[in-house]
Amino acid sequence: MPPTSRPRRNRMRGKLAPETQTAPPKSRAKKRLPPRAPAPFQGPPMEQLRHWFAAKGWTPYAFQEEAWAAYARGDSGLIHVPTGAGKTYAAYLAPLAEVAERDQKGLQILYLTPLRAVSRDIEQALREPLPALDVDLDVESRTGDTSSSVKQRQRERLPQVLITTPESLSLLIAQEQAAEHFASLRAIIVDEWHELLASKRGTQVELALARLRRFAPDVRIWALSATLANLDEAARAVVGTERTPTLVSADLQRPVEVETLVPEKVDTFPWAGHLGFTMLPRVADWLDPTQSTLIFTNTRSQAERWYEGLRYLRPEWEHLLALHHGSIDREERERVEGGLKEGSLRLVVCTSSLDLGVDFGPVERVIQIGSPKGIGRTLQRAGRSAHRPGATCRILFVPTHALELVEMAAARDAIARREVEPRTPLSKPLDVLAQHLVTCALGGGFTREALRAEVRTATSYASLTDEEFEWTLALVREGGPTLRAYPEFRRVVEVEGRFRVPDVRLARLHRLNIGTISSDASVQLRYWSGGKLGTVEESYVSRLRPGDTFLFAGRRLEFSRFKDMTAYVKPAKAKATQTPRWGGSRLPLSTSLASAMRRTLESARQGDVTRDEIAAAWPILDAQARLSRIPGDAGCLAETCHTRDGYHLFLYPFEGRLVHEGLAALLALRLTRLQKATFSLSVNDYGLELLTPTPFPFDEALRPALFTRERLVEDILESVNLSELARRQFRDIARVAGLVMPGLPGARKSTRQVQASAALLYDVFLKYDPDNLLLRQARREVLEQQFEQGRLARTLERLEAHPVECVHVHRPSPLAFPLVIERISASVSNETLLERVERLKERWSQADARPA
Repeated sequence: MPPTSRPRRNRMRGKLAPETQTAPPKSRAKKRLPPRAPAPFQGPPMEQLRHWFAAKGWTPYAFQEEAWAAYARGDSGLIHVPTGAGKTYAAYLAPLAEVAERDQKGLQILYLTPLRAVSRDIEQALREPLPALDVDLDVESRTGDTSSSVKQRQRERLPQVLITTPESLSLLIAQEQAAEHFASLRAIIVDEWHELLASKRGTQVELALARLRRFAPDVRIWALSATLANLDEAARAVVGTERTPTLVSADLQRPVEVETLVPEKVDTFPWAGHLGFTMLPRVADWLDPTQSTLIFTNTRSQAERWYEGLRYLRPEWEHLLALHHGSIDREERERVEGGLKEGSLRLVVCTSSLDLGVDFGPVERVIQIGSPKGIGRTLQRAGRSAHRPGATCRILFVPTHALELVEMAAARDAIARREVEPRTPLSKPLDVLAQHLVTCALGGGFTREALRAEVRTATSYASLTDEEFEWTLALVREGGPTLRAYPEFRRVVEVEGRFRVPDVRLARLHRLNIGTISSDASVQLRYWSGGKLGTVEESYVSRLRPGDTFLFAGRRLEFSRFKDMTAYVKPAKAKATQTPRWGGSRLPLSTSLASAMRRTLESARQGDVTRDEIAAAWPILDAQARLSRIPGDAGCLAETCHTRDGYHLFLYPFEGRLVHEGLAALLALRLTRLQKATFSLSVNDYGLELLTPTPFPFDEALRPALFTRERLVEDILESVNLSELARRQFRDIARVAGLVMPGLPGARKSTRQVQASAALLYDVFLKYDPDNLLLRQARREVLEQQFEQGRLARTLERLEAHPVECVHVHRPSPLAFPLVIERISASVSNETLLERVERLKERWSQADARPA
């Protein structure tokens, strides 16, 4: 049920302004506003704010008035409007008016953001209306970047308005005085909800919100988003099971102007990345330093290379050009963000670190290097330009291989149709629940029945059974039945019916490792002189030898030494030979973009080459049509051929890399049931290859029964080494659940040590506790995350319903060529990949020239 309390006076008739930002404050330590003259406008707080809006020249929007009225009624829900339309103030101003009227100390408004890098900018935006109010309110941030002195002060008393992240919120909940600190809470605003929703961070937020609803039963919760498809589901997830969410949206379309920088010529033998830096001079020619531009890449390594390439081509832009990604040191990131706002920096190469939240008013244009792989991501990045209501977003696509031209034409079509991907919440991950139980035990303790009921108010845990809750509670009390003999797993102890964490060391370990973000362990990167550069993954540093050179943060560095989880470097005199690699870089094709690609290819198959991207890619598509067929939307194209490598089957479902990995393994298993064979597998976003050294009747095997969904899970389990995949997945689960810990500062474990500990636990559970619920979760996550099981089932349904179009070709087609390169790139050879590619192109070009 919605809360029954009502604010005394916060009904707003005026409209809130769009989100605006000014230059960051000079000092981060000074959080309290200085003394000021009385507000120029008198009257109730909301009237003061309305006059302030009018003085700014702002006018009302219906969705903002709707949001303020909904807050006044005591509602919670979701505000979903385009980027730059004014979501932040739509959610913030009604609570602010109420807080100003009450004028009480203690935390009143909590603002949750997924990126700590944007907290400073949000703080500035939330401070901006305060001069209009005749009250003195504290607005502060608390993230991993907050100084220890500010954190210490906040342990005693929180400000009235606090900006924080999911991880820092969990740390606050883990304080002994958590219930007291949050009891005064009036409103919670969850920004960029789409970014959290379908991840364990989102589940962590759901559990934290359930806790806060218990501390402050009348609190109102509002999520903000601009790129969601499943609005009702998203709204229910943020407000919990006991409230009916209110959806506030607006038909404020921001036109998206999409342009593609087409290459001057394309190769009919395309392969991933083959355009590479050949597009760099074209991009440099297109850029105009008088127009502020964000240049997005999909990976940090790619950002480093493009930044270095632009510096080399345009040395005169050195003072206008910058690099920004999440591994660069915070001070450097803040310098870049400040330069963008002030206008001193005009061109910034960046990653998703600038996707969200930060409002760079001067930014006029956006470039996307390579396919964005998703429509929501494209809209989010395009929305960074002209970040104001009604303004046209401008984005330039730059392909990194010729087939991406088709992706970009498809993305243009999907954007026009507003086909944004849905974000589905996870279903009761028990590792996140285990971590939350310890957090609650630290934060004043809990009783069994009360916390079980509280957890079930989180939408992701609505179906949690008594048995699952008790099993998870036993896990944090004693490590479950298998580990109860080991004291380090007795984290939570019941004292007079209340569960707490009495061990100081275990409490400290838990607080240091709160969070659900899984990645390779990061190590600090420093100069010998002591200056900080940022972080890189331990797995990368472990492969470096003294004297190796690499690019990082736009600098040429020489590796010297690795000690105490710190990599020491010095400026390199020689040319850098590599860039660091970070895990999780390859984004699969999204459902919306995949569907749009099939439609786009169907149009090309029918002869429609009116779009610039398709016209540019036509040499490839024409060669595909002459050698085989252009894939259509209804069926699925299959190609068979015989080369000196063996007998090939190429299949093109266009469903994304992860689905194709599962489909390739599944088909290989089912084909071997028809006839004994050994297959090599290769996949990409467009299709898959099965290669066998002996003849195989592919034409006869490609029948609807091959794609049946019957026994799908059983066949996947049989077709892949699920045990090994689950073992790898269990590493992350064990860390989140607190079964393995990286250690305390000064005694941190290496990634190899953490992995070894997790692998040992996995083997113990597998042998002595095979029904362990975390083992089941590991298998389930492998099926869903590694192979997108639900999407795989829908793909099989489509392939079973429509006949496969099978074509025999005399050599691999343009669509097949990237799959061949994917396979040979993984093989050992004394030739470079480029040499092998050129050799294949020469051989097959000669085959094409022979008379039929």
